Amino acid sequence: QVQLVESGGGLVQVGESLRLSCAASGHTFTRYDMGWFRQAPGKEREFVAAIRWPGGATRYADSVKGRFTISRDNAKNTMYLQMNSLKPEDTAVYYCASSGTVWGVISAEGAPYAYWGQGTQVTVSS
Repeated sequence: QVQLVESGGGLVQVGESLRLSCAASGHTFTRYDMGWFRQAPGKEREFVAAIRWPGGATRYADSVKGRFTISRDNAKNTMYLQMNSLKPEDTAVYYCASSGTVWGVISAEGAPYAYWGQGTQVTVSS
């Protein structure tokens, strides 16, 4: 069973940075995606970024391109989301997610991601 534990959320000012971490365990798949989604109050969950194991291919939502960077540390089984130049509209609960075995392009839809963390709150204050 895949388990995901997020950390690193918090309260920051506009323009500041945060790094989220997602520690993963239990993966037995040879090819899978891990990603970040977020959900703001009163809004639907939205895709933020994802990265493929192996290979490291990435995909970003247009709203975060150039500001956020997704990465992974294979030795630590940990995925990161470096968030720079944060804006008030980035305020949300951020969820780490993992798919099972995948083929084709990295998905920005939630359905292929079968495993989810508990979420971590990111608040950007103006």
